[in-house]
Amino acid sequence: MRVNLFRELACAADARVEVRGLTKHYGGVAAVDDVSFTVEPGSVTGFLGPNGAGKTTTLRMILGLVRPDRGRATIGGAGYADLARPLEIVGAALDSTGFHPGRTGLDHLRIYAAAAALPSSRAATVLGVVGLGDAGNRKVGGYSLGMRQRLALATALLGDPAVLILDEPANGLDPEGIVWLRRFLKEYAEAGRSVLVSSHVLTEMQQLVDRVVILHRGRLIREATLAELSGDHGDLETAFFELTTNQEIRP
Repeated sequence: MRVNLFRELACAADARVEVRGLTKHYGGVAAVDDVSFTVEPGSVTGFLGPNGAGKTTTLRMILGLVRPDRGRATIGGAGYADLARPLEIVGAALDSTGFHPGRTGLDHLRIYAAAAALPSSRAATVLGVVGLGDAGNRKVGGYSLGMRQRLALATALLGDPAVLILDEPANGLDPEGIVWLRRFLKEYAEAGRSVLVSSHVLTEMQQLVDRVVILHRGRLIREATLAELSGDHGDLETAFFELTTNQEIRP
């Protein structure tokens, strides 16, 4: 099932994510320090950085799960808390482990759909989109990691959102699943939506993203198109290690 089965966006600006000066401290340590970047409609943006760089904290601030000390993040021009129907603007998959093992995939999605006042029929639709149509009546406790990743993506897609925010979405997927995910996310962006995806698999990001945002020790060290990074460094993996290593050796 292709992305063109989803609705047309009324306004491309609904798919723009803007982060301005986001800052968050924990115990006097800056987990995120004055970070600003933009995720443009029609693009897949890779959100990269070593462990502890502040990526997860930033994503959680964008989604209203963590309150910033300073700065603001907007999705379609509004903060997450101000979105009237948030699941129709942004869908997120940050964790593939938070499912009740005794529920079926369909039950899980129907519960989320009901909570968001979405049609229950969306549950079967998005299961088909992510390739779990035949597994909807199976209990999630029997799903493989790759199947749970697909269920997390299906949950993010329930509201047919303008923006997808995904954290390590390829974990547990087999090679065929990784290729499917890459094609799906590219098609999603080509339909005028936007995707922000965090991953440590740089070779896969090289094939997926249009733009790159790199954090290191809570700070933004580069925001660029993939073409710009490749022109400066040769490829994404080389760029990542050269940029983060340069940060390590600075006094």
